[in-house]
Parts: sequence; structure tokens; C-alpha cells
Amino acid sequence: MNYKIYLRNFLKYNYMKNFFIILILSLLLFNNIGYSKNFVKLPKDVGSGSKFYKSLTGKYYKKHGVQIVNKEDGHPVRSGKQSIRFEVKQGDCGKDKDGQWDDCKNDRERHELSGGEVAMSSGEYWFSWSIYFPKDHKNLYPLSNAFGQFHQKGGHPVFMFKELKKGYSLVRTITEDDSLYDFSDYDEKLLLTNEEVSGKWFDVLINAKWTKKKNGFFKLWINDELKYDYVGPTKSRQKVYQKFGVYRTGISRYINHVNIDKLKICLEEKGKTEKEYKAYIKLKIKKYPGHQTSIDLYEKCKNYYDVKTVPSTIIYFDEVRRSKSKEKVGVLN
Repeated sequence: MNYKIYLRNFLKYNYMKNFFIILILSLLLFNNIGYSKNFVKLPKDVGSGSKFYKSLTGKYYKKHGVQIVNKEDGHPVRSGKQSIRFEVKQGDCGKDKDGQWDDCKNDRERHELSGGEVAMSSGEYWFSWSIYFPKDHKNLYPLSNAFGQFHQKGGHPVFMFKELKKGYSLVRTITEDDSLYDFSDYDEKLLLTNEEVSGKWFDVLINAKWTKKKNGFFKLWINDELKYDYVGPTKSRQKVYQKFGVYRTGISRYINHVNIDKLKICLEEKGKTEKEYKAYIKLKIKKYPGHQTSIDLYEKCKNYYDVKTVPSTIIYFDEVRRSKSKEKVGVLN
């Protein structure tokens, strides 16, 4: 036997074998990176006590979506030298990595940060943040702007901070069985009116106890004034986590409403069902017409519309903090 040839063939075989092993491992690693969560490290100047990643998959995030901005550049800052700027423009939508949810197909747009990796199962917590509405801020209702929420793992939000018709509001939806959509405990509380918010910072402080039992609570102060005091179950699933930013729902509702006269002409010429007519009446007076119904109306009548764009939404956050104790959330005076 020619041992030199044998040795060369042996080394060649093992080299190719190792090469393919390394290649496969590299592809697996790359694949995991591609679907890994895109974390955003908040400076201590603007946040503490939690960690956040870009909601949905990071690749859909636009550069303008979330930015750490500086006071010296003319941006509003509540305390220190920096704040967090969120912006959602028309078309800023994405989907999750497994394709089970798609904002673009569900009449939604967002740039949010999610604390899903540090979800809370039980116990008492303190939260604080400051929120700023620019002077040119516009309430786009009946489009629903959400500027934060306490969501559940594998469930629905239990507390949402939404901009409803009259202004910045808290919405509570805690239920025993998500499959029944039994939101019998649904509650809305206006926190700040449209007239109050323009060009101002507001300090939010929350003390919550996460539990399915009746001894839970959710207390909220704005600028040291108690605005909400709820006692009862604060969740229906195992874990709760925080999200904040800009999350717009019902893009078609806004476009249908601002084109209400054209919508009327469309329905007169194309014909309308009783359901469509009721939705038209609701849109006319800025009431919720039904999510899918609004989408269907838009698809039916969009060629009649003069206005087809939605203004951008910009909001600032600062002092976003979470702790087990009130003293560590950095309550501002």
C-alpha cells in the first residue's frame, strides 16, 4: 500500500467532513441571529430596571422608529440630557418571525419597545415614565393610538394607554377566558384631555400588584395626582410584561372618516348592506365601526377618496423605570 496516498486521502476526507460540519453550524448560527430579538440598550439617563427589544422582528424597524435623542440638539428632555423619540409614519408595519401575525394585513402600524424577556409572574411593582406630546400633535381618532401597554404572555393586554376621542386614556381589559372575548370588566378612564397635552411633559407613576386574585391592584398618578385606583385581578394569564412606544390600530378608520362625504357617495353608487350603512353612521360621528368592517369599506371605496395619507405620530418618553420599590423608580418632583 502507498501510505502517502492513503494519508493524503484520509486528510482530504476529514477536511471536507469538518468543512461541511463547520458550514452547517455557521448556517444554523446565522439563522438564529437572523431571528434573534433586537435589543435596545437604554442609557441610565432615560431608563432603568428592565430591558427592551424592538417589538415584532427588528428588520421591519425603520431608522426613525426609535431614537435616543439629545437635549443639546433641541429635543425635549424631562430630566438629564437625553430622551427617547418614537415615530410612526404611514406604512411602518411588520410581522412576527413565524408569520402568525402581520400588522400590515391587520390595519396596524407600530414602533414599540417590548419587555417580554423580563415578564413578571406575580408580586408588587412600581413603574414610572414621563411622556411628551409635541405642540403639533394631532389626535387621529377614530384611529387608535396606543402609547404603552401591559401585555400578557400568550394573551391580550390588561392595561393599555390609548389615545381615544377625548384624549390620553387608560383602558382595562381583564378576563378569565380569552377564547370567549368576555371583556365584561372593560373600563376606560380619561387621564389627559386633548387640550391638556400639547407641548408638555407628564410624569406617570404606577403601583401594581400582578395576580389573578381579588387582592390585586393598579394605582396610577399623573403629576402626583391619583388618577386611577383599581382593586381586583390584574391578569388572567401567567406573566405580564411592559411595552411602550407608538402602536396605531385602525388606519382605515382614519382614512374612511376624513373622506366621509366620498364614502357616502361610494355607498350610494355601489350599494350598501345594512352593516355597511351602520358603520358609515358610526364613522361619521367618530365611533368604532368594527375593525374588519372598516377595512372592507376602505377596500370598497378607496378609489373615491381624496385623502389617502395618515399624518405621522411622534411621541417622546423619558425616565422609563421599573422596580420593586418606589424609591428606585426615580420619581420626579
